[in-house]
Amino acid sequence: MSKKNNEKLSVFALGGVGEIGKNMYVVQYANDIVVVDAGLKFPEEDMLGIDIVIPDISYLVENQDKVRGILLTHGHEDHIGGLPYILKQLKVPVYGTKLTLGLVEAKLKEANMLGETKRILINADSELQLGTIKASFFKTNHSIPDSVGVCLDTPEGTVVHTGDFKFDQTPVNGQYADLHRMAEIGRKGVLMLLSDSTNAERPGFTGSERSVGAELEEVFRKARQRVVVATFASNIHRIQQVIDAAESTHRKVTVIGRSMVNVVTIASELGYLNIPEGMLIEPEEVNRMAADRVVILSTGSQGEPMSALTRMARSTHRKVDILPGDTVIIAATPIPGNEKFVGRTVDELFRLGANVIYGPGSVSGVHVSGHGSQEELKLMLNLMKPKYFMPIHGEYRMLRQHGLLAESVGVDKEDIFIVDIGDTVEVQNGVARRGAKVQSGNVLIDGLGVGDVGNIVLRDRKLLSQDGILVVVVTLSKQEGNILSGPDIISRGFVYVRESEGLLDEANRIVTGTLNKLMNENVNEWASLKTHVKDALGRFLYEQTRRRPMILPIIMEV
Repeated sequence: MSKKNNEKLSVFALGGVGEIGKNMYVVQYANDIVVVDAGLKFPEEDMLGIDIVIPDISYLVENQDKVRGILLTHGHEDHIGGLPYILKQLKVPVYGTKLTLGLVEAKLKEANMLGETKRILINADSELQLGTIKASFFKTNHSIPDSVGVCLDTPEGTVVHTGDFKFDQTPVNGQYADLHRMAEIGRKGVLMLLSDSTNAERPGFTGSERSVGAELEEVFRKARQRVVVATFASNIHRIQQVIDAAESTHRKVTVIGRSMVNVVTIASELGYLNIPEGMLIEPEEVNRMAADRVVILSTGSQGEPMSALTRMARSTHRKVDILPGDTVIIAATPIPGNEKFVGRTVDELFRLGANVIYGPGSVSGVHVSGHGSQEELKLMLNLMKPKYFMPIHGEYRMLRQHGLLAESVGVDKEDIFIVDIGDTVEVQNGVARRGAKVQSGNVLIDGLGVGDVGNIVLRDRKLLSQDGILVVVVTLSKQEGNILSGPDIISRGFVYVRESEGLLDEANRIVTGTLNKLMNENVNEWASLKTHVKDALGRFLYEQTRRRPMILPIIMEV
């Protein structure tokens, strides 16, 4: 393709670099923008009350007329979960493979957006013309079927986005990674490669998913009572192997957990799960069957507080209890940050007398990663032979390690771009350099509120959770300028009132003295009165308790 000297190619991330989750990447040439993935991530511990986190798409909204579409690499939450929120602001078509679109449609239906969203089915052989950018695809292996990488041909050169991938030589569903297509793309020339870094710190190769099936079957055979398997709802290969192992050991399967039920229903309807007739039973039937004839397939592999496995571990699940002698398999590795939740769930399960199989796949044998390890990442680099390289998907240390792997296979250090979200890499006339930063960051979802909870609200929530709140209620006389009633001090989460009467009496005197002094000086503006009360009371309470509760003065005039 001929190059236009006055135009440039920009590549940047609005999510998914320097963090786990909410993947979203943008490729722009002139007036054409193509977005790859639109994911979410789950909140960190300090995001009190937040349900999920999505990327800030202000840049895309401002340039909506240039956005040609969102291309989806696969159906995991961290790649499609943001769509119901993002598509409310960004009215663009969504392109995905059969299973990916099936999972997206379930989300859009729940959000009452199915009718207003244009969805276009693609496969690994599809080619799309999106303005000046031509998109094509190639098959990859991952822990969910129908995963693809994306190849974007622009007038400046070819940009390849691998999606999440590994090279599984014996995939459960027989869908092999298309190495010939990847090599062909590499032969034609790749300007820039964006490649999955999740396992960049792990040496060697990632094991085949098929190895998990044999291990599951062995555990099922040895188990004398019920078996509970917790895994990611979207890990359809793992679900298929649970069903196969159950069939081999003459057990029935019940599915528990809303997301697990949804995915099993969608995947079986679309032909991605092979479930023998009569294999699935309702949760209510579990207690009526012999214990050694039941498998419970559940959500909760990350110790999520409201998940099915966690509720079973706490004996609060409405339909299923964990009984002494049950075998519980946690077929997943904790996402960084979730280790504490998983550990807590494992402890509770052991307390109930269960035999718990958990831990990294190399230890337990019941889990392998869906992401390629170092040798596979090198193989992808060698197949694509990129001029420039941008590691994606993962925390900063993973991106850094992936950069070192790229250097080891011959990519020049100065041609490797390790970026943060919002940092652009611009290419003009074949030369790449760092460009201007675009607006980016986190949008926090709390219930039905999108982006209405920011740093100040989170700071207040943190303060409330640490030191509680004091509400000071005072009624003043407008005419006479004196206190008619109060101050009444209400404590919540700060001190126990009955045991702290002296402290609160003194606090009352300080508020009264402060208000009287101000009114004698003819200070009667509410804002000034409240500020002085907060400052005086705050100083006193800190001196007495070394705590800083939130102080909320309520001043009324009559």
